Amino acid sequence: MAQVKVYYDREGNTLTVWFGNPSDEYIAEETGDEIILMKDRDGKVIGFEKLNFTGQVQDGIKVAFETATS
Repeated sequence: MAQVKVYYDREGNTLTVWFGNPSDEYIAEETGDEIILMKDRDGKVIGFEKLNFTGQVQDGIKVAFETATS
């Protein structure tokens, strides 16, 4: 079963989401929209970070997922 890890940094005001293994990160690429994509050696996106995340987070973050079959 795949895992998604979501981290909110109150002090840094960032939201980080990993849907791959964080230790596989090889390069990070900023998109220009205050989003940083974390990629593995093959260039596959394994996570992203939203800078200046200004959402009001008090009792946690609600996350919804939808899966698609290929």
